[in-house]
Amino acid sequence: MNLDLDGKRALVCGSSQGLGRACAIQFARMGASVTLFSRNRDKLEAVASELDKSPKQTHHVLVADFTDTDAVRKAVDDHVNTTGPFEILINNSGGPPPGSALDADVSDYMVAVNMHLLTFQHLVQALVPGMRETGYGRIINVISTSVKQPIAGLGVSNTVRGAVANWSKTLAGELGPYGITVNNLLPGATETDRLETIMGNRAKRENTTLEAIADADKQKIPMRRFARPEEFADAAAFLASPSAGYITGINLPVDGGRTLCL
Repeated sequence: MNLDLDGKRALVCGSSQGLGRACAIQFARMGASVTLFSRNRDKLEAVASELDKSPKQTHHVLVADFTDTDAVRKAVDDHVNTTGPFEILINNSGGPPPGSALDADVSDYMVAVNMHLLTFQHLVQALVPGMRETGYGRIINVISTSVKQPIAGLGVSNTVRGAVANWSKTLAGELGPYGITVNNLLPGATETDRLETIMGNRAKRENTTLEAIADADKQKIPMRRFARPEEFADAAAFLASPSAGYITGINLPVDGGRTLCL
């Protein structure tokens, strides 16, 4: 099995923490040169210091606020023009705030659409020409298992994630003739700050403890535990590798079997 990413360049969005950070670390271990991309330079610099580095690897830090689609596009265009094309793109950004779909303001939906769907579109448009040029392309969108089953209390997120999932599948058909794969990774409950925030909010609403919420949620997962970010990164690493060249247009849950029947 060929999991070698030597000579490949990966742009990993949302890589200052959580799932993005884990993906960046794994790609660097596999030999890729990684550009870390989010809005917090200090956190990105800290992650950059953790990345494996050989004489063949050059890592970069790129900063922009993903709520500003124009700023994201300019930052990436300038970076590509300066450093060259990328073969791997991880589309990933923080999820919308929790809340019901009914109570959400229209502006909440617009912010989420800009931050996820439109920003991801800008990134793909910026990087696909280089993927065609190099003859290698892997686009991986980090979404949510909500594209299979909506998650209670995440109304805006459920809606926008579904739109991103179908956008991705459409792209898979359009880019397949160029050998570029487009896949969605659907993280389940994973040990990240976002999960702790969501469970903490539920604990307050239900007048219980974070531990009680966590224990109850684990019982709904066949593996009876939450995922580690590194386990998610392993799935991303495979889809980014040469060995996954004939896999495209899929929604792959990394959720311990929670959505196995959906």
